[in-house]
Amino acid sequence: MIEDWRRQRAAKRIRSGDGRALKRLRWWQLPFRALFYLPLPHENGWQTVYAVDIPRRTDPDGGRARAHLYLDGRHHAESKLPAAFPVEGGTIEVAISAFGLKRCHYVTTAGAEHRLIPDPKSAEGRRARVEREHPTLSRSISVLSVLMLLLGVGLNLLQLAGPISQIPPIAENIGTFESPVRLPIWLNVALAVGAILASTERALRLRYGVLDQAGK
Repeated sequence: MIEDWRRQRAAKRIRSGDGRALKRLRWWQLPFRALFYLPLPHENGWQTVYAVDIPRRTDPDGGRARAHLYLDGRHHAESKLPAAFPVEGGTIEVAISAFGLKRCHYVTTAGAEHRLIPDPKSAEGRRARVEREHPTLSRSISVLSVLMLLLGVGLNLLQLAGPISQIPPIAENIGTFESPVRLPIWLNVALAVGAILASTERALRLRYGVLDQAGK
């Protein structure tokens, strides 16, 4: 029921494309653009290729980021994010967080989910290559990202709990809390930056969870 309602809202955000050609991803666009592909094969041996182009900027008219859908290299549709583009056999769902993409998946009518393929020259594509060619290094980076998030979010929340517990209604009903951790400002800033970097790295792998949400 909720999913149907979300899809209906997403459908209202879709606008027809203008047929322009998909531009190649340039190296200097890495911080500003994400590009993903979905090849769908046909029984006759041909295949349809969808591309999702996501500029990492807000739309000047509506104030929200947009996703652009290309069909066989031509601009087919666009939508404010989060987006749900109906395509052959299912839907392409796109969503972003404060740190990057959190979803760019093809959901079939049967309910199966497949992550789209990042352009090899994109930041997501380069991170995927590290995962493919250097799995041990990739796992180490992934573990480090989780640890940085746990430390950054956990320690900062622990320190915030003290001042929050001093608010009169909370203090009267629950009591006050004295945080056992008091870190210098420079270390708190370093932990916050580390948590942001960790969430950004996870966004390159389209990983998003409660920790990433708390790290905003």
